[in-house]
Amino acid sequence: MVVDDEQLVRTGFRAILDSQDDISVVGEADDGASAVEAAVRLTPDVVLMDIRMRSMNGLEATRAILARVPKPPKIVVLTTFDYDEYVYEALKAGASAFLLKDSPQEQLVAAVRVVMGGYALLHASITRRLIGGLAARPRSRLWHPPEFEGRSYLEREVKKLSDRGLSNM
Repeated sequence: MVVDDEQLVRTGFRAILDSQDDISVVGEADDGASAVEAAVRLTPDVVLMDIRMRSMNGLEATRAILARVPKPPKIVVLTTFDYDEYVYEALKAGASAFLLKDSPQEQLVAAVRVVMGGYALLHASITRRLIGGLAARPRSRLWHPPEFEGRSYLEREVKKLSDRGLSNM
């Protein structure tokens, strides 16, 4: 299902997806509220969701669809706005993928297949930014369960192996 407030964008996404042998678009919606109604009625496997729309934005619609559809679809958020807040909120809402509308059509098709396979996907520029942010964070001490406190590396490894039922014999 394709959700975008611009009819030309919906038409383009539909044409790209319908040209694939293994993908068919079952419906369209032009705002978040009608997207929720259509998703409940059509039960699509994947929803392409714009963020900025009238009446109900794509983040609110994503939350509502995932809460109301018995077999919730995978949500692929598509937007022209590359803001970290949108990425975080989309992922918190339950989106499986976040792409920018300037992505090549092959990436759009691949995103649908990736999320149907149970995986997640982020636009390359977002992935680079997230990795850079993580790499820049101060290094923290590795966390160990309380029973590992005060034990040496070797003692921790022996405990892990014995917990798996292995012996030293």
